[in-house]
This record gives sequence, structure tokens and C-alpha cells, in this order.
Amino acid sequence: MNYIEHIGKYFIMLKQVFTKPQRARVFKEVLFREIEELGIKSLGIISFISFFIGGVIALQTALNLESPFIPKSLIGFAAKRSIILEFAPTFCSIILAGKVGSYITSSIGTMRVTEQIDALEIMGINSLNYLVLPKIIATIFFYPFLVILAMFLGILGGWMAGVLSGLFSGADYVIGVQTDFNPFLITYALIKTVVFAFLIATIPSYHGYFVKGGSLEVGQASTQSVVWTTVVIVIANYFLTQMLLT
Repeated sequence: MNYIEHIGKYFIMLKQVFTKPQRARVFKEVLFREIEELGIKSLGIISFISFFIGGVIALQTALNLESPFIPKSLIGFAAKRSIILEFAPTFCSIILAGKVGSYITSSIGTMRVTEQIDALEIMGINSLNYLVLPKIIATIFFYPFLVILAMFLGILGGWMAGVLSGLFSGADYVIGVQTDFNPFLITYALIKTVVFAFLIATIPSYHGYFVKGGSLEVGQASTQSVVWTTVVIVIANYFLTQMLLT
């Protein structure tokens, strides 16, 4: 019953998020601040991890292709599919759930325990709309660009790994990347990214907004928000794959 209660409170929160919007000027300032905090400041970690994970995927594929009858171009093909289908949208979203989710929960939770949210309510401001909606818009519109960057850098990292290790040639890798290219796979990845971005913005916001206690409880809520965001992303990934690819 406790889980049902939390699910109900979560959807009630979403209803309040999308009602009674604030003035456009105030909302615009908050939105650009959230884009910087939740998106631009995540460029470094996503770029670094994408590049090296792409290289690891290519190297592991090459090391497992021992038969001389299997063309080396299959390495590029397998790396491309792995990066576009799962690594870029799902793995990067889980990384962002840890980095961004803990930040969202701690920032909103701190405002709750220091009674700043109560002050907003007293001034007649819809605190959920003011605090959560800019985060939703920032993540939904910016994270697809992060995922496209992750795809590019992951594939580039695979190419660099082959060139530097000598396990396969760059030309064979490029041929594999170009083989049987299906544009819908990128669309599929971006659809998943938008759904995951919404979850990354709202689930940590829920944990931060309804936290009770002090700084210790805020830390516990941050941990719980990361865990539950990751769990829901994995479950949503399964159902999205079922609906979009089968």
C-alpha cells in the first residue's frame, strides 16, 4: 500500500506541475538556469564516458571475432547497433539519473527543510510549477542533444580504438558503421531519451519535494531518488523496446 500511496502522490504532483504557470519572464530565467545546471554541466562526463565505452565495445567485439570467415566490418556494425540502441540512450540516462537526480533531490529537499518552499506558497506561487516544470522542459529538450553527442563520440571512440590497437582497420570499421543503416533506430533512441529525461526530472523532484526532517533525511532522499529513477528507467526501457521494436 505504501508504494501505491507514493505512485498516487507522484501523479497528483504532476497535475500541479502543469497548472497555474508563472510569469513568462520569471519562467524564462529559471529555465535557462536549469539548462545550464542539468544539461551543459553534464557534457563533460557524457563525452568522456561515451568515447571510452565506444572504444571498449569495439575492442571486445574484435577480440571475440576469432574466425577468419567473419568480416572485420562486423565490428563496426555491432558497435554502431550497441551504441545507438542501448548505450547512448539507456546507459547515459542512468549516468544522468545519478548525477542530475541527486542534485535535483538535494536542491529541492534543502528548500523544503529550510522552509523556502513554504515561503513560495505563502507568496501565492505554485511552487511545483516554479521548481519542477523548468527542469522537465530543460531535460526533455536538451538530453536528446546529449544522446546524439554520445552516439557520435561512442562510434568515434570505437574507430580510434581500432586504429590505435591494430586489431582492425579504420576502413573496415567505417564500412561496418555504414552497413544496413536504419534511421528509425535513431528515432527509437531519441523517443527513449525523452521518456527517460522526463523520469530523471520528475522522480527526484518528487523525493525532494516531499522530504521531511533535516539534512540527514535530504541525503537519504537523494539516495532513494537515484535508486528509484534507475529502476523505473530500466523498466520503461523494457516496455519501450517491446512497443517500438517488435
